[in-house]
Amino acid sequence: MKTSKALEIAREYGTDLVEVAPQATPPVCRLMDFGKFLYEAQKRERDARKSQTKVEIKEIRLRPKTGEHDINYKLRDARKFLERGAKVKVRLRFRGREVTHPQVARELMDRVAEELSDIAIVEKRPSMEGMTMLMILGPNT
Repeated sequence: MKTSKALEIAREYGTDLVEVAPQATPPVCRLMDFGKFLYEAQKRERDARKSQTKVEIKEIRLRPKTGEHDINYKLRDARKFLERGAKVKVRLRFRGREVTHPQVARELMDRVAEELSDIAIVEKRPSMEGMTMLMILGPNT
């Protein structure tokens, strides 16, 4: 159908002529209320954004020489974060020559993973990144 005839039909019905598939041969057009179409598309997008869940990542920082009470305190915070559905990044920072004893840090990371194993799974095993050791725990769903 010619474009002029399609435009005439669109005016007759009080709608817009919208090109749906310009790459097709011949190009495909539709008669529709374009303003209403845009409004509904925006509405669908808003609803999709509302139903989306953003994964929050909380961080707890430790050191190889962190005291027992402080570790328990940090574990309690991590437990709270995991119960709320957030991921927890456990960062163990080394200072100076502490980096020469990564086995101490690995034991501490294993202890954290063990203490939280009832509500968390290890998403990323402990790994060294410069002067820090990182581990990511996710909520056990």
